[in-house]
Amino acid sequence: MPLRDDDPTVIGGYALENRLGAGGMGVVYLARSASGRLVAIKLVHAQYCDDEEFRSRFRQEVAAARRVSGAFTTPVVDADPEAGRPWMATSYVPGPTLSDLVREEGPLGGARIRGLALGLVEALRDIHRAGVVHRDLKPANVLMAEDGPRVIDFGISRAVDNLPLTVTGRVIGTPPFMSPEQLRSPRDVTASSDVFSLGSLLVYAASGHSPFKAESPYLAGYQVMFEAPKLDAVPEPLRSIAERCLDKDPETRPELAELHRLFLELPTSSEAGRPVAEPASGPLDRPTNDRPTDHGRTDAGRADDRTANDRPAYGRRTKRRAKRQLILVGLGAAVTVAALSAALLVYARAEDSATSSGTAVEYRSASLPEGWQPWRTPLRNDEGFPAEYVATGYKEPGCLTDGTDLYCGGTGFVVAKVDAATGGMGWRYGTLPQTSHPIGVRDGLVYAYAEPDTTNRRLVALDTRTGKERWARSISASDGPHLYDGGILALAPDHQELVAYSTAGDELWRTSVPGEVSCVPSVLGDDPYELCWKGREFLDTSPFTLVGLDPDDGTRRELTPLPKKSLALGAVDGQPLFLKAETTEEVYQAGYERPYNAFLRVDPDTGKATRIPLERALRGSATLVDGVVYFVRTNGSVTAVSATSGKELWERATDMENLSAPAVSAARDEIYFANRFGRLLALDGDTGGELWRTDALDDPGDIAAEAPPRVLLVDDAVVAVAGDTAFSVNPDEPKARPSASAAGD
Repeated sequence: MPLRDDDPTVIGGYALENRLGAGGMGVVYLARSASGRLVAIKLVHAQYCDDEEFRSRFRQEVAAARRVSGAFTTPVVDADPEAGRPWMATSYVPGPTLSDLVREEGPLGGARIRGLALGLVEALRDIHRAGVVHRDLKPANVLMAEDGPRVIDFGISRAVDNLPLTVTGRVIGTPPFMSPEQLRSPRDVTASSDVFSLGSLLVYAASGHSPFKAESPYLAGYQVMFEAPKLDAVPEPLRSIAERCLDKDPETRPELAELHRLFLELPTSSEAGRPVAEPASGPLDRPTNDRPTDHGRTDAGRADDRTANDRPAYGRRTKRRAKRQLILVGLGAAVTVAALSAALLVYARAEDSATSSGTAVEYRSASLPEGWQPWRTPLRNDEGFPAEYVATGYKEPGCLTDGTDLYCGGTGFVVAKVDAATGGMGWRYGTLPQTSHPIGVRDGLVYAYAEPDTTNRRLVALDTRTGKERWARSISASDGPHLYDGGILALAPDHQELVAYSTAGDELWRTSVPGEVSCVPSVLGDDPYELCWKGREFLDTSPFTLVGLDPDDGTRRELTPLPKKSLALGAVDGQPLFLKAETTEEVYQAGYERPYNAFLRVDPDTGKATRIPLERALRGSATLVDGVVYFVRTNGSVTAVSATSGKELWERATDMENLSAPAVSAARDEIYFANRFGRLLALDGDTGGELWRTDALDDPGDIAAEAPPRVLLVDDAVVAVAGDTAFSVNPDEPKARPSASAAGD
């Protein structure tokens, strides 16, 4: 792809010619030396240049890559880890990554999988002989050259004679391709960890998906550590070899020399040992052969002529009781710890509105909590847990509100009460450093996970006034609970039943999962549902069926089948709304954003699904708020689309990367975002025009590069979480911020 306007033209004396790609840590360019030699240059993102820990890791990457040489790795040509923006140049190897190849051509077989397996074994042999453990062997880090694979990217490798970086509880890697010991104790992995990753990678190459794949890094990590790999689609004899590589015990995995002998005996015929696939149920509509339209940047703030009825005006709701609800937000992201593909729960509070239908919303000054002032509070407690403990929540702090106070998850505690007006810390529950956001808050209770160890998960209900545990129930560790109007819905620990509890913790009902079918709970709008599919694979690898659940007794009613990769957004006028994917292939590539080309709206009474086509395929994390779906891309582009017609309302190229899901103020007709480093952004709700933005926090904490940002409103006060820091601003004076020492414990 061509260079962008803000790209450099020369790095270290090498003239840049094109962009080869970009990831969470840097950009890779094709460059040419003065003598005409082509090289690939990795340039670190500017936001990491002042992060000394990151620089240490980059120095380690350069040193590790220089130690390794072999036919199936890429040698380092030049590097400057001490530059203003560190960079490293390696020999250029033309060819797609394994993830690109499988996505475009499908799973490999026969001679191709045999050649890949042998090449990777030889690459690992050279890497291990140099005293290096790669620790990030995945499809995106394997180049498929004409003369064999090349293993690249030593960004998180570690030489066995190097001291580990002393970072408390930091887990770096790609969970579906990590080993159990890497998740459990990343500082202590050996070469056997790479053998486990090799097994996962070969399963991906032979079947098109990882043997451990889930909708969040936490769930994938749980499966890696405690569940058997999914190998049904892998042909023999490769299946048996991969199963040995994927043994949970590193001591029982085969050595590279034995693997080399076994891979030499693999058949070269693509049909040998190929399992017979069962036909999948048909999707709602036929896939289109049309290519996606150009997703390039449009004029900033463009707002085409649209009919007024396409977008419901904010505040045009009839007056009703204040109602609390959980909205299921589908987030498409790279399957990495830094940037994850997951479904997250975002709490929203629907306020009373006396605005009559059809009237425009007038601007008003901010209404703030009594005694409010700008504040900033660290969501971290380093006391009470061992420094070597690995956090179990993968760096996802966040806050919820009951309209008066905040309830936040952080590092070193499960949940804490925070004064929304001053940021003062109240009660704190738990000491486990799981760094995960609470589930929901309702009727004087805040719900959270409490995990006494990595094999169990408990749902706990805490009194919002005192922080005392009111009740706790064991639930499945592979899927989260969901609040609905009347209770909370969860998957039982044995994964065979869905259980509904009242707010008092009493069991209301339970419903069994049919045999040979997998189901997970869901709440859309404020009603309970389950998503069910045949077999024991993963939800997003198969078409699935939306099943309605009677909130009174749990009676099941199948509504409609839905296509593979569809994402639940929530509900519009009580009707569940899903996003339909334009492409459904499995992709393990940093920065990949799946295109979506239609909404699917389901009538809960008849089960009829209505397809609402989008004007063009759109990418990014999607959030449904008040009849509008906001697509937020990692590059900062925001597109607003009517959930009822599929028409684009506006698009804004903000150039602020890694934005949160939006928080929408109906009263002020404004939309707020935060990014990972504490920058805030406000857009006009009608046009998408930028109203204001702020600078980053001076020090949001040591997990800022990995933790997804969050933003919410308490009255009109904007509350954001970046890294392990929560802070609040007045939208009328957003740049008035407290110092880092204000509003602590």
